[in-house]
Amino acid sequence: MDPGAPDLGTKEAPRFFCTAGRGLEPFLMREVRERLAATQVEYMSGKVFFITNSNLSLMKKLKSAERVFLLIKKQFPLTASSPSKGKLLHEIRRLISDDPKSWLDAISLWKNLLETDALKEKLSQRTSNPLKRKEGENEIVIAKKLKVEVQKNEENQQDCPLEKQVEESVLEQGDSTTGRENFQEKESEDEVEKAACEPSPNFTFRVSCRCSGSVAKVFTAQEVGKIIGIALMKQFGWKADLRTPNVEIFIHLSDMYSVLGIPLFRVPLASRDYIQMTGLRSTIAWAMASLAEIKAGTLVLDPMCGLGTILLEAAKEWPNVYYVGTDVCDSQLLGAQDNVKAADLQDKIELLKVSVVDLPLSSECVDSIISDIPFGKKFKLGKDILSILQEMERVLRVDGTIVLLLSEDHHRCLQDCGESSVSPNPQGSHPTDSEEKEETVTSETESSPGKASKQQCLDKVPLFGSLVAVECYKVSLGKTDAFICKYKKLQAARPHPPEPHCIQNSL
Repeated sequence: MDPGAPDLGTKEAPRFFCTAGRGLEPFLMREVRERLAATQVEYMSGKVFFITNSNLSLMKKLKSAERVFLLIKKQFPLTASSPSKGKLLHEIRRLISDDPKSWLDAISLWKNLLETDALKEKLSQRTSNPLKRKEGENEIVIAKKLKVEVQKNEENQQDCPLEKQVEESVLEQGDSTTGRENFQEKESEDEVEKAACEPSPNFTFRVSCRCSGSVAKVFTAQEVGKIIGIALMKQFGWKADLRTPNVEIFIHLSDMYSVLGIPLFRVPLASRDYIQMTGLRSTIAWAMASLAEIKAGTLVLDPMCGLGTILLEAAKEWPNVYYVGTDVCDSQLLGAQDNVKAADLQDKIELLKVSVVDLPLSSECVDSIISDIPFGKKFKLGKDILSILQEMERVLRVDGTIVLLLSEDHHRCLQDCGESSVSPNPQGSHPTDSEEKEETVTSETESSPGKASKQQCLDKVPLFGSLVAVECYKVSLGKTDAFICKYKKLQAARPHPPEPHCIQNSL
């Protein structure tokens, strides 16, 4: 993507971007195409840019994204001529003053998105309540009736001040609202529209800023946020409000690009409302499940399920499947049971206290295995990873799939056992800084993630009697990195010699 491309966010080409954990960009690129019918899908490290006409309700369904933004503008990085702060200060101010129309267009589009989403919510409530409509009533007629009701309500509340509670409810699009709250949302959106057309002190905002590279050496994120805030107040007459603003402005300034956007949802998409106790990051869990080739009517196993995050993400996305989770830790199983109950998935997921090296399952009965192999100070498996993989291979059907989250040590151990020629998928791995500076990857001309690696791996000697590596993605877990590795079982497993040590005590 050309950083100097014309500003996006107009009615002709509404453009958005999502943030994602490093290494999850190929998963998110594939997802926005499939869920949102997105075009011009491109990415830079940690961000995926795209064009779509999908509404907010569809964007809320994205599983590999952290947050979703309406793009205001994306351009070349600012030039920081150290030690001159004055020039950089002028460049930051120009982000607003050079093209104020792009800001007003973005606010108008943002308002329209919220308005459309609120109307769809009202239609959904009306159509689902038989007391408020007759069976088979035309939706167009309902929309007209709703419009009349909204207009009457606006007339009755014309002189009422905008409440902070109303402002917050407009941002929290994921929360269910009553009829009165929907009217309040409409009133707040009218205020947004008025402010977008002319400077108004009634329209409030706050700025969230992230700086890296040369800009961060001159100004802190707080200082840049203050500069942007003052410029917006002077340009449009808006009022800063750090607690309950009408809109939040997100800015990321780096040595690769300057990105400005408006978050579409107050709560990050990665914060799942159906997960009570958090374990593995939900976006990582969903990405792993998306590789497992889950089909309706199959059996999916997580033999080291922990709090059950992988099972929850898989069951929500692919419900017509039977899921089994096992673990040897009582506290983890209790947490998993609470999560399954909170997500109302008791009929989909069964939990058992069983060792991963002694699964009470017959050979070749499982279609897919997905598991986060524990590592770190709390969990130390050592060379037991080989025995674990052997038991997984035993219960997996021919042509079945195993998807594992491996530490760097575990990944290296498996490479030393026969996978040394398989390197992480370059599209799944986080590129180096030098690679990022050269260009942004445009997905319209690229091959599907893992395609090249899959062909390469299928020609290799199997890791054990029947498992071969297919895809591998290096992903960030925050303070450390890990590898999402996919394996396929190509033929019946050969008998393995018994291990001379007991593994159950180490789990």
